[in-house]
Amino acid sequence: MRPVSIRQWSPWGLLLCLLCCSCLGAPSPSTAPEKRPGSQGLRFRLAGFPRKPFEGRVEIQRAGEWGTICDDDFTLQAAHVLCRELGFTEATGWTHSAKYGPGTGRIWLDNLSCSGTEQSVTECASRGWGNSDCTHDEDAGVICKDQRLPGFSDSNVIEVEQHLQVEEVRLRPVVGRGRRPLPVTEGLVEVRLPDGWFQVCDKGWSAHNSHVVCGMLGFPSEKRVNTAFYRQITKLKVKPKPRVGRGSIKRLLAQRQQHSFGLHGVACVGTEAHLSLCSLEFYRANDTTRCPGGAPAVVSCVPGPLYAASSGQKKQQQSKPQGETRVRLKGGAHPGEGRVEVLKASTWGTVCDRKWDLQAASVVCRELGFGSAREALSGARMGQGMGAIHLSEVRCSGQEPSLWKCPHKNITAEDCSHSRDAGVRCNLPYTGVETKIRLSGGRSRHEGRVEVQIGEAGSLRWGLICGDDWGTLEAMVVCRQLGLGYANHGLQETWYWDSGNTTEVVMSGVRCTGSELSLDQCAHHGTHIACKRTGTRFTAGVICSETASDLLLHSALVQETAYIEDRPLHMLYCAAEENCLARSARSAPWPYGHRRLLRFSSQIHNLGRADFRPKAGRHSWVWHECHGHYHSMDIFTHYDILTPNGTKVAEGHKASFCLEDTECQEDVAKRYECANFGEQGITVGCWDLYRHDIDCQWIDITDVRPGNYILQVVINPNFEVAESDFTNNAMKCNCKYDGHRIWVHNCHIGDAFSEEANRRFERYPGQTSNQIV
Repeated sequence: MRPVSIRQWSPWGLLLCLLCCSCLGAPSPSTAPEKRPGSQGLRFRLAGFPRKPFEGRVEIQRAGEWGTICDDDFTLQAAHVLCRELGFTEATGWTHSAKYGPGTGRIWLDNLSCSGTEQSVTECASRGWGNSDCTHDEDAGVICKDQRLPGFSDSNVIEVEQHLQVEEVRLRPVVGRGRRPLPVTEGLVEVRLPDGWFQVCDKGWSAHNSHVVCGMLGFPSEKRVNTAFYRQITKLKVKPKPRVGRGSIKRLLAQRQQHSFGLHGVACVGTEAHLSLCSLEFYRANDTTRCPGGAPAVVSCVPGPLYAASSGQKKQQQSKPQGETRVRLKGGAHPGEGRVEVLKASTWGTVCDRKWDLQAASVVCRELGFGSAREALSGARMGQGMGAIHLSEVRCSGQEPSLWKCPHKNITAEDCSHSRDAGVRCNLPYTGVETKIRLSGGRSRHEGRVEVQIGEAGSLRWGLICGDDWGTLEAMVVCRQLGLGYANHGLQETWYWDSGNTTEVVMSGVRCTGSELSLDQCAHHGTHIACKRTGTRFTAGVICSETASDLLLHSALVQETAYIEDRPLHMLYCAAEENCLARSARSAPWPYGHRRLLRFSSQIHNLGRADFRPKAGRHSWVWHECHGHYHSMDIFTHYDILTPNGTKVAEGHKASFCLEDTECQEDVAKRYECANFGEQGITVGCWDLYRHDIDCQWIDITDVRPGNYILQVVINPNFEVAESDFTNNAMKCNCKYDGHRIWVHNCHIGDAFSEEANRRFERYPGQTSNQIV
C-alpha cells in the first residue's frame, strides 16, 4: 500500500480526519513523533562490527542505493541528528576512520555540519548528496544512547542482518583459582556470544591470535604457554595420583565436562584491535561434534609496568635498561587514555588526527604498556595541546614497536591546528579495584560520601574516611578508581549526604599525589585512626565529572615581556596591603626609596574540556578596596626565583584579581567578565591576560644578589580547582641577573622537555654561590 502524503488532502478532509482520530482516541503528538518531511524517501541503518545494537557505521538509502557518511567535519551534533533519525533519543559519541569497518557503495554526505537541533539530516549543511572526496576508510559511525524515542515508527530504519559476532573475551584460570591476584594473565580463552560464554577450539591457534586476545584484555604482549599441561588437565580421566587431592581432580573433571566450544578456525594477522576482525568460524547449533582432537585454546599474557601481577615481575621489568619513552598520553582521566604527544628534538609535541586510525592508536597503546586501542580519538577529544605539532598522516600497519616507526609526515603550523590533536583510549586489564570503594548519599552516581571496604574474606565491612586534609588530589584518585572521570571537588564535610548504616571511620591521613590507580596506593595512617574532627559530618566526599579544565601558561610571552623596574615606595601602598612585596619592605623608609621588581606578562590558556571556575561562589569573594576589585581565589599563581639547586631566594603570589576571558579562539565566544560583579572564570578555548604593568604582576627582587637563577611560575599551586592535568601547571626559565639588567631565556612548561633536556636546564649555569643580601 502506497503511503499518501498529508499535503494531498483538502483542508476539509484534513479536519474530518483529525476529528475522527480524536474520537477514536488516537495517540497524542507528545507520544507519537511527527513524521519528518525532510526524511521522506531516506532510510537509515547501523552496520559494521564489532558493535552493539545502538552503535555502528551510519548508512543511508537514497534513490534505492545504500551509502555512507564521510567523517570530515563530523561532530557530536551531527550524531545527535542521526541517532534521532534512527529512533534513539540522543548520541553519546561518534567514531571516525571506519571504526566499524569500511562500507561499500556511494558516500552520500561529506563535510556534514549540524547544529544538533535539526529534525532531519537533510536540514544540515553539507557538500551535497553524493559529492565527496573521501574513501570508505573515512566512514563515520555513531554511538547512540540505548533509549528509544517514545512511539517512534521505525519504518524508515533498516537494521542490518545481525551476523554472529564475538562480543567480549575473557581468560578463565584453570589452576590456582581464588589464589591468583587480579588481573588474570593466563587461562582458557572464552568468548561471549549472544547465547552466553563459550570456549575456543585450539586447532590452528597461533601466537597472532594470542596477541589479539591479550590486546583486547589490556596486555601489550603474549608469551608461550605450556599447552601440553593444559591439555592434560582438561582431558583428565585417569585415577588421581596421591599428590593431587581428590577435590582438585573432581573440579578438573567437572571443568572437562563443561567444555562448550562456540568458535574455531580463528586466524588473526596480529594487528587486529578486536577478535571479530579476524577470520573465524562459529559452530552451528546442530553441530554434534565440536573440536575433535583439540582442546580449549589457552593464552598467557604479559602485563605492562602498571599492572605487573607480582613484585617479582615489577622488579624484573624495572631491572631492564630502558631509554626514555618518546610517546606519552596527556589529559586523560584514566590510565591508557589521553592526548598523544611525541618527543622530537628534546621537545614534546602533538599528533595531527589526519588519517589517525585504530592501527596507529594500538601501536601507541602497546608501546606504553597497555593493550590494543579501544578508540582512536580525533578533534582534540582529550583537550588541545600547546606548542609544536610534530606528526601528521601517521599510517601504521599495527606491527610497529613504536609510533615513530610508522610512516608519517612532518608538518608545519599551517598544515594542522591543535583543534585536531589526536588521542587514544586503550584497553586496560580488569583489576577489580572499583569493587573496593563506593559513593553513598549523593544525588547521582557521580557524587557522594566515600566508603571503602576493609577486612579479610568472610569479615569484610564498609567504612568512612576522615575528611582532614582531604582535597582535589585524593578526589582524583577516587573518581579514577570508580571509572567516573575527573574530580570536580574533594569535600571535607558531607553532613548534607545521608550516611545510611555506615558510620565507622576506618581510614585517616590519606595523602595522594593524584596519579595513583586506587586509594589503597595512597599514604594513610593504616589501622591507626587519627581524626581531628569526629562524626560522620566530617567525612570525605567527592564530586566527579566527565570533563575538566586544563590551564597552561604561555611561556614565550613571559620571556618576551620580562624586564626590571625600580618602583617608588609611595606607589606601592596597595601592593604592600596585598602582600605583593618581599618581607624586607616592611622595614623600608616609607614613602621614600624604591623596590626593584621583575615584571612580566602572564597569559593563561584553558585548553581543557570544561570551563575553569573559582572554587568559591561569588557570595564568599573578598572585596579589596585599595584596588577596587574582588578576589575569587586566595592564591592563583606563585612566582619564585630559585637558585640552580632549588633554593628559593625571592617569591611573589597573585590572588585571582579577576578571572575573565580576555581573548578567545575564533569560534569561541567570551563568557566571563569581571565588570559589574560579573561571573569569573576562563572558558575553554579562551585565555586570561595579566599585563606586566598591573599591580602585583611581579617578583620583588630587591634583596637578590647578582647571579644565575631559575624563574618559576606555578598556576593553581594549591590545587584549589580541579584540572585534568596538573603536570603542566609550572613554567620555568633560566635567568641571569647582573645587578642592573636581567636576561630571561629558555622558558618552557615544566613537562615540555625531555628528561635529558630538563637535566641540562637544571645544570645551567651550574653556579651554587648565589646568596641573599
